Formats: sequence, structure tokens, C-alpha cells
Amino acid sequence: MSEQAVTFSVEQKVVYPSQGVGKIVAIQEKLFKGEKVPYYVIYLEVSDMTVMVPVAKAEDLGIRPIVPQEEALRALELISQEFDPIPSDWKLRYQMNLDLLKKGSVIDIATIVRSLYHRSKVKELPILERKLYESARKLLEDEISFSLGKSREEVESLIHERLES
Repeated sequence: MSEQAVTFSVEQKVVYPSQGVGKIVAIQEKLFKGEKVPYYVIYLEVSDMTVMVPVAKAEDLGIRPIVPQEEALRALELISQEFDPIPSDWKLRYQMNLDLLKKGSVIDIATIVRSLYHRSKVKELPILERKLYESARKLLEDEISFSLGKSREEVESLIHERLES
């Protein structure tokens, strides 16, 4: 392999913020502009898709390991806490939440889910925001279920109970 540091290993579960939870199925070198470049080959079960990500770009894309249990539990806790009101201008809100999603920490994702869920109780979300909410919730459910070793259904109920509290 070239000098680029390989952070993840084959069989490791990772979070690809805009895509979901995946598993690294291989690390391969491909020829790119005459140079051998190492790529992570990530299988995303949620979309039944395999993506190749240059090892050097993985961090910039926010690809990270699944969080430990304590952090997954912290994210669940955050969902039921009080929070500051969010902007009523949906475009501003959408951009803020999109930026959080790109950062991709489990806490950021839980923040998006909490704020958009409560916003939807006040007024129906515009379609783009609804899609953002759905993908953030799905990502949160996936990661927490892997982190806590619970089924997706169990985690879905946990999240719903906390949002309603």
C-alpha cells in the first residue's frame, strides 16, 4: 500500500454520514492518474450498495467508526432534553441541519432528529426537510442499534419514546 494511512480495517463497521452504516469489505488499490491509490470498499446494507472511497478522503467525508455504547446512550438522552428554539425560516434551518449532518457525529444527528421532530409537531415540514429528518433518523437508528447490539425495531421505539417524553 502507499504511504496514506489506513485507519479502518476489513470487516469493520463504519458510519458514512450521508449514506448510513456500512461495513468495510475490502481495501483495494486502483490506478488513478498513473498512481496507485488505496480505496475502502464499503458495503451499505441500508441501500444494498457498495461504494469505493479513497482512503485519503475518508476523514474529509466524515467516515468514522460506530460510536461506543456510552455515546449512543448520550445521543438517546439528548433526544429527550429541552432545546433552544430553531429558526422559523425553513431554508436557514435546512442549511443548519445539513451542515450538522455532514459533520456526522451521533450527537449532531440526534440534534437534527430532535429539532425536526418537534418542529414537525408545530407545522408540517417542507419536503426537503422531511427527507433530511427521515435520513437523519434512519442513520441514528442504524448506528445506535449496532452500538448497543439491539434490533432496529427496539431502537426505533426507544427513539420514539424519548421524542414523545
